[in-house]
Amino acid sequence: MGVRGYVGIVAILAAGAAAASYAPDSVDKLFPPASGLAHRLHDAVFGRKSQPAPAPAPQANSGRPAALVSVAVAKRQDYPVTIESLGQAQAYNTVTVRTRVDGEVQKIAFDEGQIVKAGDLIAQIDPRPFQATLDQAKAKQAQDQATLANAKLDLQRYSTLAKQNFATQQQLDTQSALVSQLIAQTAADAAAIDSAQVQLDYTRITAPLTGRTGFRLVDQGNIVNASQQTGIVTIAQLQPIAVVFTAPQDDLPRINAAMAHGEPKVEVRTSDGAKLLATGKLIVVDNQVDLASGSIRLKAEFENTDNALWPGLAVATSLTVDVDKDALVVPTVAIQHGPQGLFVYVVDDQNRAAMRPVTIAHQDVNQAVIEKGAHEGDRVVTTGAYVLQPGDRVSIDANASSGS
Repeated sequence: MGVRGYVGIVAILAAGAAAASYAPDSVDKLFPPASGLAHRLHDAVFGRKSQPAPAPAPQANSGRPAALVSVAVAKRQDYPVTIESLGQAQAYNTVTVRTRVDGEVQKIAFDEGQIVKAGDLIAQIDPRPFQATLDQAKAKQAQDQATLANAKLDLQRYSTLAKQNFATQQQLDTQSALVSQLIAQTAADAAAIDSAQVQLDYTRITAPLTGRTGFRLVDQGNIVNASQQTGIVTIAQLQPIAVVFTAPQDDLPRINAAMAHGEPKVEVRTSDGAKLLATGKLIVVDNQVDLASGSIRLKAEFENTDNALWPGLAVATSLTVDVDKDALVVPTVAIQHGPQGLFVYVVDDQNRAAMRPVTIAHQDVNQAVIEKGAHEGDRVVTTGAYVLQPGDRVSIDANASSGS
């Protein structure tokens, strides 16, 4: 190889270095006799690239502090199986008090919103015309009774005279018919008196049931008529009170089975479910399913001694239809949702979190029944699960944990 050949090799190496290409490969192609020398020069100038060390396998919770969580212990207990729904409170009975006679309202005897008892005076209608009619009926009865007494005496006389042939049989029969007629007349007078007495009693309007009055619909001094639709006041019975709610038609067999064994318990809460208002019993299952909604209407009764329920109030209802005996119960907040389904984080004796897929049998706002995937005594994470990964070390917040 001549001097120009070596100069060419050096030039190629320099160009390769500038272009960051592999110069010995270019020499192999252009100058095969100088291939070995080119490789030695390249290694001497640039050296061999070091291979990167393999990255260490990631470890759970590597370099991270223990996650602060709260836990609860899975326990076995009887779990009431309930049907949750929304309902509305209704007065047990509602009556619009109306007048049954015509006349002037002389007195309003109640206050709006007052609790009245059955028989209490609500309003007084002017009784004078009705008292006069009653007096007339009594006077007519007295007149007819006097006439009847005289007719009976005449009948006795005609009967004696007829036996002595001083009176004909026709006169005796006529007098006997007159007595019967007057007896019927006095009976009619007694009925007229009763009718007049009833009309007079209607002028005193009383409460037909015990309940709370609403707004006054008629003021004192107005003329009221028996034919008018507007009443004097509405009375709503609040103790007891009813709540009407619905349930899916698929739950009807369970509801009927519960009714067959007694009166199922019903709890009502505020519409957001936060506060318990009352506990009562189911008393009525409607006799047909609503075809439009596919639901059945139900009615429950509550004592409502504290007036926590009010007509028209929207409530959340919970109907107990069965009891799951010795069920494995955990707080509902412990149930997590993942791509593969439901799971819980269980903390072992080393305070490490493990993911457990679970199957839920029943669930409500506060508690869930685990059918598969957990065991009695397991410590399940209730708060802080969102930062956990399987195998993470955890620190348990004793103040926020229950049963741990």
